[in-house]
Amino acid sequence: MAGYQRLGADAIAAKGWLQAHRWLLLRRLSQVGILVLFLLGPWAGLWIIKGNLSSSLLLDSVPMTEPMVFLQMLAAGFITPVATAITGVFIVTGFYLVVGGRVYCSWVCPLNMVTDAANWLRERLGIKPATRFSYHVRYWMLAMVLLVALASGGMAYELINPVSLVHRGIIFGSGMVWAVVLGVFLFDLFVARRGWCSRICPMGATYGLIGKFSLMRVRADRREACNDCMECFAVCPEPQVIRPALKGAEQNTGPAILAGECTNCGRCIDICSKDVFNFGTRFQVKQ
Repeated sequence: MAGYQRLGADAIAAKGWLQAHRWLLLRRLSQVGILVLFLLGPWAGLWIIKGNLSSSLLLDSVPMTEPMVFLQMLAAGFITPVATAITGVFIVTGFYLVVGGRVYCSWVCPLNMVTDAANWLRERLGIKPATRFSYHVRYWMLAMVLLVALASGGMAYELINPVSLVHRGIIFGSGMVWAVVLGVFLFDLFVARRGWCSRICPMGATYGLIGKFSLMRVRADRREACNDCMECFAVCPEPQVIRPALKGAEQNTGPAILAGECTNCGRCIDICSKDVFNFGTRFQVKQ
């Protein structure tokens, strides 16, 4: 626990508290702001966005379809809502191909705040995860979701999808939402470190596949300044993505984090007292 309490102290000393938490604060503002946009309709009659994170309409004219929902529709054989669904999924996929696929996970998904809170408390209390399992499980989960849709002819997973349940519950009101939130919180607290977002969630797997090709990246352009404090690994929800960019100079590996699993959360940028990391593009050449 003492180590966790010291985590980030060097960055705060070097940059100040605000700069050492800049991207974290912006993420929270984004997550809460997106929820507010959805809530303005049912609460205040101001319908900027109608629907939910699975399928929505922006300003009564721009459709947005969540990619995994669209894949389930295809697998289940739904072909009637072709125009709106295809337009919506192209818009959403195009957006995340630019900003980074798993930006959805760290900047949009409401469950991210729950899992971050569980991780914070677990580290503070020194709770050891009960189990460890592969980061690849989420891709098997995605395959299972699509196979169920194919076999059932319906989108059965959406009935139990924690992300969809929580978002719909917050917007439209449902007591079940708190049971889902508590379940995910306890799972991440006691069972597996960042177990839902980094190990299981098939939506994260979908955005991870998009993220393999996305333009915006976290880069370690000043990796020669790294002092091996390992704090970026400690705060990263996907620490396995950091090493190739940070330590790959001898293998002539570029400084951009190219793994699709990177969430572009910016925590490595915040916590680094040496300013090793920054946001850039996958093609950016170090000056």
